[in-house]
Amino acid sequence: MAKLIFFLAVQILLLAVVSSAGDGEDFFRTMDRKLLGLHKKEKLTHFKVYWHDILSGPNPTSIMIQPPVTNSSYFGAISMIDNALTAKVPMNSTVLGQAQGFYAGAAQKELGFLMAMNFAFKTGKYNGSTIAILGRNTAMSEVREMPIVGGSGLFRFARGYVEARTKWINLKNGDATVEYSCYVLHY
Repeated sequence: MAKLIFFLAVQILLLAVVSSAGDGEDFFRTMDRKLLGLHKKEKLTHFKVYWHDILSGPNPTSIMIQPPVTNSSYFGAISMIDNALTAKVPMNSTVLGQAQGFYAGAAQKELGFLMAMNFAFKTGKYNGSTIAILGRNTAMSEVREMPIVGGSGLFRFARGYVEARTKWINLKNGDATVEYSCYVLHY
């Protein structure tokens, strides 16, 4: 009799657990936009930063973690970056943040990269905020446009684009400074 009572108790417990699990309808829900600050008017912010890609010297900010498949192009190569973002072209100007992510050789017939990076701001009004950039960069073009696909902090729900223009390049060692003109829609 004790076994029967124990068996029924376990069955009732299992039935209660299964019935409370639901059918997944509670997984998604509609939210009030105000809870996330989305009731505010959207702003367009424009700023310029200078991205310093340093491959040479004792403290490179860009390191190749996967070499290219052939010696004739950069195709297949992957480089991780932690590049300084400065207010002006000179490397010793005010550091505004870091560009962190990677670029990968994605084109076989030209110097074209897949860029995936966050601009993490470390000073001023946007300290602690980021924008996420993901797109194609044909490095030998005068102007390259890449989308901003998101952000955090004051750039939460960001979207927009960046224009990249090479300001300086050392063809012997690959070091470069690139101007990023950023157009960000955010709340």
